Amino acid sequence: MTEITGAMVKDLREKTGAGMMDCKKALVEAGGDMEGAVDWLRKKGLAAAAKKSGRVAAEGLVGVAHAGNKAAMVEVNAETDFVARNDAFQGFVETVSKLALSVGEDVEALKSAVYPGTDHTVAEELTHLIATVGENMSIRRVAVIEVKHGAAASYVHGALKPGLGKIGVLVALEGNAEDALLALGRQLGMHIAATRPDAISAADVDPAAVARERAIFTDQARAEGKPDAIIEKMVEGRVRKYFADVVLLEQIWVHDGESKVQKIVHSAGAEVTRFARFTLGEGIEKETTDFAAEVAAAAGV
Repeated sequence: MTEITGAMVKDLREKTGAGMMDCKKALVEAGGDMEGAVDWLRKKGLAAAAKKSGRVAAEGLVGVAHAGNKAAMVEVNAETDFVARNDAFQGFVETVSKLALSVGEDVEALKSAVYPGTDHTVAEELTHLIATVGENMSIRRVAVIEVKHGAAASYVHGALKPGLGKIGVLVALEGNAEDALLALGRQLGMHIAATRPDAISAADVDPAAVARERAIFTDQARAEGKPDAIIEKMVEGRVRKYFADVVLLEQIWVHDGESKVQKIVHSAGAEVTRFARFTLGEGIEKETTDFAAEVAAAAGV
């Protein structure tokens, strides 16, 4: 039997907002499986269905660069927010973002590329920066978009300077009227930054994720004692609401609060072919230190 630790209970509580005892019971029922425990809590109505990335964080910057019909975005992590305001670090992120336009999305290929203006690689330049600044750093991920006819647009939230911030979004819009599409793309970027969609259309959603939601909705409806015919209608309605939450084109346009994104995009004679959203530190486990406990232990208290 899997041992249920306090750390597991704490993690599940942060993910779901459920009570400590409920989280412990869910983990026991799920045999220690975190996702199974989340599902158990949701079926019991003890956890919201909202997507949560957890309360983990990492510092650094997200950088965005453009060149014609292409746009690139990189996330470079550091240990403290102080480094994000360092001119040398900002210059590195800007340079690497521009380099990604030609290198592409392979992080290892980007690290192996020659750093502009030098005779060494990006990885070697990063090593030098780490030694100079005194903090560990890493190039975490890269996204590159390209359009044939239209606009490769972007939006940076919480920008410290143009193209550098805490949240970055790229949007590929195919269509005519490039200038108008650039403006629409930036608005879409703001929308995506706020709503965090998983896919462009319902057809793009992971079938396994849809099946999981459908199973949860079915169990919830059955627990309410509804007949099968009603359960089927309830589940279909909840699946539609799920798509309205996670599918970009099905979401309500944040800029007017009433139109669907699909209507806004189509009225501009455009098509969203791809988007990418980077939130700084998203999904990175960051160690926390209880300094009070540490001091007490050192003092033998």
